[in-house]
Amino acid sequence: MSGTVIYKMTGSGNDFVFVDGRVEPVELWPPKRIRAYCRRRTGIGADGLVVLEPGSEPGAVRFHFFNSDGGRAPMCGNGSLCATRLAAWLELAPADGMILETDAGAFRTRCVPGEAERAEIVLSDIPGLEAPSIELAPGENHIRLGVIGMADLPGIPHLVVLVDDVRAVNVAERGRALRYHEAIAPAGANVNFVSQAEGGGWTMRTYERGVEGETLACGTGAVTSAAVLAAAGEIHLPWDVVTTAGYRLTISGRARNGTKGAVLAEPTLAGEARIVYRAAVGAEPPDLG
Repeated sequence: MSGTVIYKMTGSGNDFVFVDGRVEPVELWPPKRIRAYCRRRTGIGADGLVVLEPGSEPGAVRFHFFNSDGGRAPMCGNGSLCATRLAAWLELAPADGMILETDAGAFRTRCVPGEAERAEIVLSDIPGLEAPSIELAPGENHIRLGVIGMADLPGIPHLVVLVDDVRAVNVAERGRALRYHEAIAPAGANVNFVSQAEGGGWTMRTYERGVEGETLACGTGAVTSAAVLAAAGEIHLPWDVVTTAGYRLTISGRARNGTKGAVLAEPTLAGEARIVYRAAVGAEPPDLG
């Protein structure tokens, strides 16, 4: 197969372009090339691009994650689940347990046994939640900020907005306003709108920084949402939430409602991680700026 070999993957609605770093090392992926591959219609189309390489020791895999705008990000929950299944398929690490080395730290992951194409990752503790000074809009009940990541490494900030009905939220408009709100400047945050669904259960929608728009799922956003709702006494773990794409993410861990210890300890995210296709890109997609 000639050309750049890519693997298109989906994780509960998030889609990614993966490449094998043993053939296409991370140094060959500047922002311009990443944007071209991730661009929809003129490229392959994806929320992000991932380069997988052998890790620092046997059973470890190095995970390089880039958003569709070409910017590097510490990690990605659903991208990590997809990386786990692809790493096992590429025989970079064993399916029943591996270490995923990311810019946000090293995490234990595995492929979930069974016919469903699922994987799980044990993330870092969420040490606490903040209530940023943000005025609520109609239909919003409360807003909390949490950060997923290692204590001494860059984390991924998430705003969690509990709303009456996620279907009524203008995610593009309200999400963008909150993502750039002065109360969380300069880094901003991903924004997750969460509500109970008709007939029970929970559903969520996410505005994702780096993508700068609504994505069909967000794994780390689901974990942070679980921490917020558990701390508020709204849910008990394990907790299932349905993404915009209609897929189920499951979050487990030890929740604490108080000031001692982490708000959510050893959070575990499980969800879909499916290879859509493998292909060779014969010509480089154009970068349109």
